[in-house]
Amino acid sequence: MHSKSTHDIAASFSRRGVLAATAGLMLGLASISGAKAADDTIKVGVLHSLSGTMAISETTLKDTILFLIDEQNKKGGVNGKKLEAVVVDPASNWPLFAEKARELITKDKVSVVFGCWTSVSRKSVLPVFKELNSILFYPVQYEGEESERNVFYTGAAPNQQAIPAVDYLMKDEKVKRWVLAGTDYVYPRTTNKILEAYLKSKGVAQEDIMINYTPFGHSDWQTIVADIKKFGSAGKKTAVVSTINGDANVPFYKELGNQGIKAKDIPVVAFSVGEEELAGIDTKPLLGHLAAWNYFQSIKSPENEKFIKAWQTYTKNPKRVTNDPMEAHVIGFDMWVKAVEKVKSTDPDKVIDALPGIEAKNLTGGTSKMLPNHHITKPVFIGEIKANGQFDVVWKTPGLVAGDAWSKELDGSKDLVGDWVGKKCGNFNTKTNKCLGSGS
Repeated sequence: MHSKSTHDIAASFSRRGVLAATAGLMLGLASISGAKAADDTIKVGVLHSLSGTMAISETTLKDTILFLIDEQNKKGGVNGKKLEAVVVDPASNWPLFAEKARELITKDKVSVVFGCWTSVSRKSVLPVFKELNSILFYPVQYEGEESERNVFYTGAAPNQQAIPAVDYLMKDEKVKRWVLAGTDYVYPRTTNKILEAYLKSKGVAQEDIMINYTPFGHSDWQTIVADIKKFGSAGKKTAVVSTINGDANVPFYKELGNQGIKAKDIPVVAFSVGEEELAGIDTKPLLGHLAAWNYFQSIKSPENEKFIKAWQTYTKNPKRVTNDPMEAHVIGFDMWVKAVEKVKSTDPDKVIDALPGIEAKNLTGGTSKMLPNHHITKPVFIGEIKANGQFDVVWKTPGLVAGDAWSKELDGSKDLVGDWVGKKCGNFNTKTNKCLGSGS
């Protein structure tokens, strides 16, 4: 029996994207039409791609915020006011993110925005949030090298995902050769720069590191996978560290399977493949490959079980999965609510000042804290892909890891800290005792 072709899978993704975009548009229109009569509500902006190459990952994050708003409104809202979502679709179009962010803040008068996935979309909106002094909660693992006053980073910094993943492969899997494969934009390029420096600091030779970039939506992986196979045949244990993003992952893993590359021979550890990306696709080519995240749906905890049940009830779908960036939104949303309640206001300056130090339960049984650098504390897990599209946790950190805004591996960064509490600076140089200006 043949598994679904890449074309079928891509078509199903694009269908999902169209359906999601339509639903998002209707929700957005409903929110906007209700906005005129609703001065007694607090508006929450939702800035996630519901169409295009990133819809496969971002649509669920839009649904997550709508779910969290619904749950909060059942508790009476925030400060006696109901929350109201304003949904827009920046359509995986990076400049459009900035345009939509400006619209949310100036026209729709939202008090906070939850959004973005790719770093290029986040970089696109940064100037808007700074200029208009609004708040963005960003829920996805990223390359670090940034600490902005108007942004709260609830996804992993490199020391909370990429570095622990490499440590695991080195120590537990005895990996000696490294393929750093990524989509061609800022997150993979900066992460790989950090990883290359880290690997060299651990004694890995340049000839044992292969780096490769492909465009968004890349589909023809034959040559690249053949190169990886050849690179891995030198008699040294080889692994692929993947920062491939969005729907390009489907043909990539399929091609690994086509060329007979098994996880036991050349394991792939991915930073952008989670339960949502695995839902509804043929997982056979992925079995035994790995992903590094700060949350997996399969982790047993009372908080997680309660959340999964509530999420599946809300979506009316008992098979609907959860994933890491969703949990980042759960934590960020909870922290925002707590900060707004603490200062009894949605005034951005007051909320920004109140957020550092605020704690929120994560879904895996611990408590995350917002740090002065606007990153949070998180546990790190490595999971192995199972046939049902879930992960079997094979390794975890003993406790929570504090997110570093600036990487100790890079010369220009190792002396920098983000501190919006004491220093009021995102890139304070501890050697010169000077703030270097903007936070990124």
